[in-house]
Amino acid sequence: MEHTIRVTAEVELENEQEVLELIEKSAKKVLEQVDFDAFIDVTIVDDENIRQLNAEYRNKDAVTDVLSFPMYEFENGKPLEELEKDPQTNKVMLGDMILNYGRALEQAKEYGHSPARECAFLTVHSVLHLLGYDHERDEADRILMRQNEEKVLRSLGLVRD
Repeated sequence: MEHTIRVTAEVELENEQEVLELIEKSAKKVLEQVDFDAFIDVTIVDDENIRQLNAEYRNKDAVTDVLSFPMYEFENGKPLEELEKDPQTNKVMLGDMILNYGRALEQAKEYGHSPARECAFLTVHSVLHLLGYDHERDEADRILMRQNEEKVLRSLGLVRD
C-alpha cells in the first residue's frame, strides 16, 4: 500500500525535519493494517488554535493535545461505509489530525519520556481514532486501542523510557 501523510507546521518546531519525518513514519506504521491507499492531512498548531478547534467542533473550550477529524466511519479498523478514493490522489482521504506541539513537549516532560516518543504516541493515537478505535467507548475497546498504540510504538523503537 502507498500512503500519503501531508504534515504542515503552523508553529516553530525544534528539529523540524526530524519531527515531520517522525509524524509521517508513525502514521504510516499505523496504516500498515489497512488494505487500501490512504491519505491523511496533519497540521501542527499551538494552544490557542487547538483550543478554538476543540471549542468549535467538540464544544470543549479547552486546550488539548491532539484532535482527529475522520472522513469515514470505522470501528476498530473496519470501515462501516463504502470508502471512496479521491480522483486526484487515487487514495482514500481518512481525515485530518491536529497536533498541539507545545502540549506534546509538556506531556513528554510530565510523563518522563522524549518529545519524539510523545509526538509519535499522539500521532499513533490520532490515526487509530481515524480508523475508528475509541478508548472512550468501553473497557474492551480502551484495552484494544492501548495494545495497538504500544505495538506500533514498539515497532518504531519508541518504548516508554
